[in-house]
Amino acid sequence: MIAKFEYTILFSMRDLHPHIDYRRLSILLILIVVMAIIGSLTLGRDIYEAGEKSLYSFAIINFFGYLFCFFLMPMELAFIFYLRTGYDSLMLNIVAVLTAMASQIIDYLIGYFFSARIIDSLIGRKRHEKAEDEIRKYGNWTLFFSNLLPLSSPIISLAAGMLKYHKKDALLYSTAGMICRYLLLTLLFQ
Repeated sequence: MIAKFEYTILFSMRDLHPHIDYRRLSILLILIVVMAIIGSLTLGRDIYEAGEKSLYSFAIINFFGYLFCFFLMPMELAFIFYLRTGYDSLMLNIVAVLTAMASQIIDYLIGYFFSARIIDSLIGRKRHEKAEDEIRKYGNWTLFFSNLLPLSSPIISLAAGMLKYHKKDALLYSTAGMICRYLLLTLLFQ
């Protein structure tokens, strides 16, 4: 009787959530664990042990933050946090732009070399199709504004790679938007 009751509960719960993709859910959980480990080894260690933050820890956090939405935290908040600690704003801007662009180049290359099916399993079909539509519609402006504004610029870079978008244009407009983003944040929050 109890086994039948447990089976009925499990069966009915599965019927309530038949659309759950357990593979994507497990990937998300793994990414969250990796994010927590990276955060603990960099920012957490700097804050709790030394009482100060290092540019190295910011570089690691910013780099992973721009890898196709690896972190769930907006990188602008990390930048503002480090900016407020008294680092040289020029050096912090250089580190922020270089690490973000290195990640976005990797995002572009992933989109360029991997199939749409693999990309769909990483970020979802709707997200990459929406990004592709934006690039087709607005071109370089999409790359610029996705990096200027706190939008999903890693997804846009991934979609640009999938579309085999001009490498030089993708790099130029993404970098210009990223530089403007961090300069604007510096002016607003320093």
